[in-house]
Amino acid sequence: MIRLVIHAPTPEALERGRRNLANLLKAEPDAQVELVANAGAVVAALKNPHEFDSHLRLCRNSLVANDLQAPENIAVVAAAVLHIAQRQHDGWAYLRA
Repeated sequence: MIRLVIHAPTPEALERGRRNLANLLKAEPDAQVELVANAGAVVAALKNPHEFDSHLRLCRNSLVANDLQAPENIAVVAAAVLHIAQRQHDGWAYLRA
């Protein structure tokens, strides 16, 4: 089974990551995929909800730095860098959007 973590640190990367996510799930519906947003991508994600936000993981550090809160339907991770490192340690592939 494909397990992929897509990293999006900018608004532009978030858009690419969302397209990557959609394309992967179209080709491999059973894939496990997470789109991890930090830095500027967090603000963009909250301003522009998306149909695949159930796969989105927002960095708590970036939320705090921007004085923002995530809606209940979007998962938050303690730190993007830690979450990505843990996923890679667990065998997930990494893609920088």
